[in-house]
Amino acid sequence: MVGPAGGAPLENANPLIYRRSGERPVTAREEDDELPDSIDDREIFDLIRSINDPEHPLTLEELNVVEQVRVKVNDAESTVAVEFTPTIPHCSMATLIGLSIKVKLIRSLPERFKMDVHITPGTHASEHAVNKQLADKERVAAALENSHLLEVVNQCLSARS
Repeated sequence: MVGPAGGAPLENANPLIYRRSGERPVTAREEDDELPDSIDDREIFDLIRSINDPEHPLTLEELNVVEQVRVKVNDAESTVAVEFTPTIPHCSMATLIGLSIKVKLIRSLPERFKMDVHITPGTHASEHAVNKQLADKERVAAALENSHLLEVVNQCLSARS
């Protein structure tokens, strides 16, 4: 099987596909503009669940790359931590997936938030190197200055028709 845009063969040609969780019901408290609305784990999960996988016509949720239980938010301390799990231990797209998650959060959350996006421990052969890249603000900024890479990230973040 050939990869996206006729590129290299897919690393994981037949991934397991998981059922999407339902939409979160909106409570009366959340609709009340007079009350402060804190950001919680589910809200962050809802932001990242529909990110498209760079190799497959599936979302990160459908591939079980992101799960709500691996999202931790502390609104009072303005921190968000997201663990993601690549579908295979040698996934060459792990950094791109992490970058896509990070960009989605940067674009969606107030600037006060500090974000930590990293691979679920023990699930990737290059976990330490990928996590180091994702934690380095200068490397992330440099990656986003690369027009080709930014285009790929934007494709991952765009809604599928």
